[in-house]
Amino acid sequence: MGEVISTFHVDVRLLVAQAVNFAIVFAVLYYFGVRPLLKILTERSKKIENSLKNASRIEKELKATESNREEIMRQARQEASALLTEVERKGEGRKKEMMVKAKEEIEKIVSKTKEDLEIEKKIMLKHVKEEAGELIVSAMEKVLSKKMTGEDDKKIIEEAVKDMQK
Repeated sequence: MGEVISTFHVDVRLLVAQAVNFAIVFAVLYYFGVRPLLKILTERSKKIENSLKNASRIEKELKATESNREEIMRQARQEASALLTEVERKGEGRKKEMMVKAKEEIEKIVSKTKEDLEIEKKIMLKHVKEEAGELIVSAMEKVLSKKMTGEDDKKIIEEAVKDMQK
């Protein structure tokens, strides 16, 4: 080994000094460079792991929220359908109720009209009887050529009216 040292002109003291310098530089770099850098990398790895865990949790929550939203939409559709059915049923009931009321009103109008016609018929019959009675009295006067008294007039009118009613 002595030959190698003399061939390459290696100074052992200088080599030891360089090794000590290297160790000092390595220690300084390790404490002030590598350790903080490893600490930063470790923290960053933890942040990445936490982010991945959070992403997984958020994805699960998103799926749960999506299924919850679907359930809410399904319930809303069912409620809307039930409400629409209820409105249609009430509409039909209201329609039937209005039809019944309209029929009742029509029946009342028809009944009132029939009553009015009966009254008018009675009034017309009364007028016809009176006119017929006057015509009979007039014809009788002409035939008998004499004026009749009130009593005779009443008797003849009553008999004529009775005959007409038969």
